[in-house]
Amino acid sequence: MAAHWLLIPLLVLTLSACGGDSSSDNSSPPPTSGTPAEPDPVSPPTEDLPEPDFEPAPNTDISPLPSPDAPILPAPPDTLRLADSYDKSQLAETIVGVVASSSGDENNNNTADKAVDGDFNSRWESAWGENISDPDDAWIQFDFGSKTAIGYMKLYWENAYADEYAIYVSDDAKDWYQLRYITAGKGNTEAFYNLNAHVRYIRLQGVRRHTQYGYSLFEAEFKSPGRDNSMPTLETSYVAYPLDGNSRTPLPAPAKPVESISFTLADGTLVTRFGMVGRSRHARERGEEWNEYGFGSNDTIDGQGNAVDKGPGAHLNFVANYFKNRTWGVEFIDNSNVAGVKEPRIIVNQYFMQAQKGGGHAFVRRFDDPNVTGFGWMSPGDLLDDSTYLSDGAPCPVVPKPDNGKLLNPDSGYNDIIGANDGCSVVFDTYPSHSQLSANADGVLVPNGTNVPARPLKKGDIIEFTSSFFSTREAMDAIGDDGAVRYYTNELTYVMGEGLRPWYGVQPRLMNKPLPKRVLQGGLGSVSYDYADNSSFIFQQPHNTIGMQNIQRFMEGRRWLHTNLWSGDHNETGNDRNDDGRRLQGQHFNQSTCVSCHINNGRSVAPVVVNQRLDTMVVRVGAEDEPANGQYLPHPIYGQSLQMNARSTTTGATENWGNAAYVSDFNSSKITLADGTVVELREPVIAFEGPVPASYSLRSAQPLIGMGLLEAISDETILNRVRNTPDVDGVLGTANYAYDPETGDVRLGRYGWKAGKVSLRHQVANAALLDMSVTSSIYPNRTCLAGPQYCDAASGTEAGLPDDALQLMTDYLQLLAVPAQRSMSSGFPQGVSPLAYLDIEPEKIAQGEQVFKEIRCNACHLDEVQTSTRSKFAEVRNQTIRPYTDMLLHDMGEGLADEFVEGLANGQMWRTPALWGIGYTKYVAAGTPTGYLHDGRARTLTEAIVWHGGEAEVIKNRFINLNSDDRQALLAFLGSL
Repeated sequence: MAAHWLLIPLLVLTLSACGGDSSSDNSSPPPTSGTPAEPDPVSPPTEDLPEPDFEPAPNTDISPLPSPDAPILPAPPDTLRLADSYDKSQLAETIVGVVASSSGDENNNNTADKAVDGDFNSRWESAWGENISDPDDAWIQFDFGSKTAIGYMKLYWENAYADEYAIYVSDDAKDWYQLRYITAGKGNTEAFYNLNAHVRYIRLQGVRRHTQYGYSLFEAEFKSPGRDNSMPTLETSYVAYPLDGNSRTPLPAPAKPVESISFTLADGTLVTRFGMVGRSRHARERGEEWNEYGFGSNDTIDGQGNAVDKGPGAHLNFVANYFKNRTWGVEFIDNSNVAGVKEPRIIVNQYFMQAQKGGGHAFVRRFDDPNVTGFGWMSPGDLLDDSTYLSDGAPCPVVPKPDNGKLLNPDSGYNDIIGANDGCSVVFDTYPSHSQLSANADGVLVPNGTNVPARPLKKGDIIEFTSSFFSTREAMDAIGDDGAVRYYTNELTYVMGEGLRPWYGVQPRLMNKPLPKRVLQGGLGSVSYDYADNSSFIFQQPHNTIGMQNIQRFMEGRRWLHTNLWSGDHNETGNDRNDDGRRLQGQHFNQSTCVSCHINNGRSVAPVVVNQRLDTMVVRVGAEDEPANGQYLPHPIYGQSLQMNARSTTTGATENWGNAAYVSDFNSSKITLADGTVVELREPVIAFEGPVPASYSLRSAQPLIGMGLLEAISDETILNRVRNTPDVDGVLGTANYAYDPETGDVRLGRYGWKAGKVSLRHQVANAALLDMSVTSSIYPNRTCLAGPQYCDAASGTEAGLPDDALQLMTDYLQLLAVPAQRSMSSGFPQGVSPLAYLDIEPEKIAQGEQVFKEIRCNACHLDEVQTSTRSKFAEVRNQTIRPYTDMLLHDMGEGLADEFVEGLANGQMWRTPALWGIGYTKYVAAGTPTGYLHDGRARTLTEAIVWHGGEAEVIKNRFINLNSDDRQALLAFLGSL
C-alpha cells in the first residue's frame, strides 16, 4: 500500500494562505510509534494551486426605507381620483398652462416658473443657503387652474435631485393628500404613470436631498390620462374552489427515488454517496483569527475581553459560477458491517466533472495540535496510485457516475481493491496515531508527551472527512470553463457502519462530533453547526446527505432563484448571466428575483416605518366583499395580487405606475404580562397608491427551508390531526383544499399562509406569476392574473419559465435543508469568543422546551413528525423531523383576522407556520428589518405570541401568566430552533 503522508504536504502548501496562525505547523511532540516518518514533501507547482477567491456578499436589491421622521398624509379620497367612467381609450395629451410656485427659491434667476417654461436650459433651484433652517423640507407646487384629469408626470432633474420625496395633490392648496412616495429617487428623468388624479394642484414635497445643494428641476411635464399611461381594465373570472376534501387526490408518489444516497450490498457493505460543492474556505475559518490562549493571535476579543466581529468567513457561501462544473460526488464503500471483517476500511471514489490531481482527500482533523484551529488533518488515507499526486497535470480522469444501488466496479477494482475505480481512489483503514492531551495551566488541552498509537478502524468510529478540488487550467479549459482550478469544500462527519451525520464542535478545538437525533430538526439532512460566521447563508444549504447527482440539481435550481428574470443577471457577482432567464418578466411585478422577497431564503422586509412600500410582501386582492365558493373575483385593475413595480418592456427602464401598497400608520395597543412587563403590539395600516380593493390581505414571504420535508409528509399524517370538536383548550385544526392547476385534481393544501397551494411546484409557478409576472406551462399567459377563463395555452402563451427551470427551482426547494437546533454547547477553545448564535445555555433551553410543552404550544406547533416515501428524493424520505407545525388551519381570533377568504380558510384562519430556523431570523436577514406573523407586524417573538387568539387564546394566556424565568427560558428555546 502507498504511504499515508501524501496529502498532508499538499494541504500545508495550499492552505497556509488561509490566514493567521491556523496552520499545520505542529508544535506538539512528533508521533513516536505507529506512524511512518514523513519524507520531504514533493510539492506540485504552486501556480497550479491558487487560493480560492473570497466571494462578496450578495446584493439584496431592495428599496431603502423611508426616513423615520418623514411626513405622512392620507391617500386621496375618491373625489380626487378619476371616476371609473372616465374614458382612457385615447392617447394622452400634454397639459399646458401650468403655473408653478415654491416654498422658496435660492435666487431670483432659478425661480419656480422656470420648471414649467419649456426651456431645458433654465431650472428651478430650491432655497438652501445658510439662512434656511431645513433645506430638505422644500417644495414646488403646480397649479392647473381648475380641477384637471392628470394621468402622467415627468420630471427632468439637474444633478441636485431628491433622493426621497412625496407627491401630494389637492383641490384647494390647503388640504393635501399623498399620491406617491419615493424613497430611492434616481435623478435624471423620472416618469410617473397612471396618476389617476382629478385635482387642481400637485406638489413635490422634498424629504431628503441628494447633494448639499437645493433641489434643482429643469422641467416638469404633465399629460392627461390615456391608454398609453393608464392601467387597462381586466376581464376577470372566478377561480372555483371545492368546499371539502371528499374528492381529494394525493400527490403522486414515485416508487423509487431519483438517486440512491445510501444502500447496502448483499454482504452487508454500506455504500454512502453524497455531493460536494466548491467553497472558498474551511468550516471553522471565521472572519477573525482565533487561536487558543497562549498559542497565537486571537482577534475574536478585544483587550477588554469583549467580542469582536470583523466580518464572516467564507464556508457556507457560494463560489463564482457554483452551478458550473463546481460540484462533484463522493462514494464511501464501508465494510464495517460485513460479518467476519475485523479490520474494516472505507474505499473512497470521487466523481468530478473535469480531470483532477490525485490526493484530494483528508480524514481526521488534527485535534491534538493547539496550533491547528481552522483546519489541519491527520491522515490523507492511502492514495492507490501515488503518481496521480506527484506528477504534473491532472491525471485523474472523469469517471461516469454509477447507477442507483450499484457499484461501478462490483467485481473488479484497482490493485486488488474491489470497488475502487482507479488509482485516484483512496483507502482509509487506520485511525492515525496522535498525541494524548492534558490541560495546561491555562486550561488548553495540549500534548502531554504520550503517543496514542495508530489502530485499525472499527465500527462506530467517528470520522471527519473533507474533499478538495485540485484541477488545472488545462483541464478546465478543456471543458470550456474559465473558472478557478482550486476549491475547498464541506467538512462532513461519517460514522463507521452508519453513514453521514450532522456535526457540532467539541473540545479540543471544535473537534467534530455527531449531533444527537433530538436536535436534528430536518432529520439526517440537517445543517451542521456553523463555525465560519456564515449565518446569513444558513438557510441556503443543501441537505447534509444530498446525493452526488442531486447536488448539481440543487445548484442549478439555486441559480434560477437568484436570477433576475428580466436581465438574466445573478444577484451575486462573478456568476455568468443566465441567458435563458432574460426577458421573461412582464411590465408589472413586485420583484425580479425570488430572493428579493425571501431575503437570503428567509423572510421579506417587515413593515417598520410609515411610507414604506411593501413590495417585498404580497397583497392578495379581490373585487368584492364576499367570495364565491371560497374565492374572490379578481380585481379589474390588479387581478389577484398587487404588482407594485414596473419597467418599460422595450428599454428596461424602471417606471412608476402607482400600484403599490404602503404603510400609512400603525395601530398600537399595550398588554401587561404577569411580571409587570409591558408589551406594545403594533399592527400596520396599509394604504394604496391606486384604487382601494374591496378585499385584501397583506402577507410576508416565509422562510424557504425544509419545504421538501413538509411535502414528504403524507396526507394521512396531516389529516389524522384534524378535529371536529375542540380539545380541552379549544384547539381544533382544519384542512384546506385546492385544485392542482395542472391536473384539476382536488388536493390537500400545504403551502402559503392559508394552505392554498397544493405542492411546491404549484407554489413556485403561482409565485412566479403573481409576484414576478413570469409565466410557465402551468400559467401560460399573464391573463391568468385575471382568472381561469383565458388561462390556457389555447388563449395564447407568453415567454416564461422553461419547464426544466420550473423543475430545477422545485427540486432546489425540495433539497433545501433545515439547520440543526442549537441546544448543544460548542467546545470553543480557551479565550475564543463564541459566535453569538452558538453562545447558548443548554439548561435554559431545556427548561424552555418543557415550558413550551406544558403550556401546550405544541398543540399546533407539532414538535415531531415522520415523513413518508412520497418524495422523489431519498434525502427527505422516512425522516423524523421537528418542524413545529401541524400543517393545518387554526382560527387565530379577531386580532389577527384579515377578513380575506381562501378556500376553506376564513379571515381568521391561518396555517400553522413552521418554527424551525426561527432563532436564526435576524442573522439570516443580515440587517434588513424582520417581523413575525402573516403581515410581519410582530417585532419580537413575545409580541408574536401575545397576538395569538381564537383557538390559541387559552395557551396565549398561559404564556402571559408565566413568571419571568419561565418566559425567558421559553424564548431561549425558540431562539435555539
